Amino acid sequence: MSEVLNANPTIRSAADLPSRRREPSKKAKSQRPFGLLSSAIPDSAYTPDPFNPSSSSESESSEDENEVEPIDEQEIYDLIASIQDPEHPLTLGSLSVVNLPDISLTPTLSPPSSLSNQPTTSTPVMTTVTVLVTPTITHCSLATVIGLGVRVRLEQALPPRFRVDVRIKEGTHSTAEQVNRQLGDKERVAAALENGTLMGVLRKMLEGC
Repeated sequence: MSEVLNANPTIRSAADLPSRRREPSKKAKSQRPFGLLSSAIPDSAYTPDPFNPSSSSESESSEDENEVEPIDEQEIYDLIASIQDPEHPLTLGSLSVVNLPDISLTPTLSPPSSLSNQPTTSTPVMTTVTVLVTPTITHCSLATVIGLGVRVRLEQALPPRFRVDVRIKEGTHSTAEQVNRQLGDKERVAAALENGTLMGVLRKMLEGC
């Protein structure tokens, strides 16, 4: 990109960023994402899912295999903070484009009632992950690309019980409403991900994840 939109962004030290990185499971294996973005990135670009480990050993109990590990806002932040900014050689976390307080998890399906006669199951509750993105400048032309990068990363890493909702934070961009419509339109997102040039940018953004 020949012209830098924000030549002097505010940068946070990596030591100042909230983090709770977990050690990758020895049992984890590479897994394709589900849904809309399942064919957007090739297999080689995907890392093991740290939240839904599986075992190839027949000695593992069925209880261990069916265990659902909880995911919170900090772990969502850890997944997206290392995404590379498309303009600067810096991460979205260090530029405060993504911030822990701007991540929320909302259950969208109710678990079985304890008073119900129906047996309870280990099926996880469907959860909506909402991420509010803060561009470094209010007229940033790359806001949609950044939003797509966050969405692709989460679709890539999270189990299918999560629905991803990425938006521009209110009051941080001059065309936030328009960008949010683009990010929330599945057909427009799918069409955008068929663009080879855009996919090259997204792959580069996710190289450090």
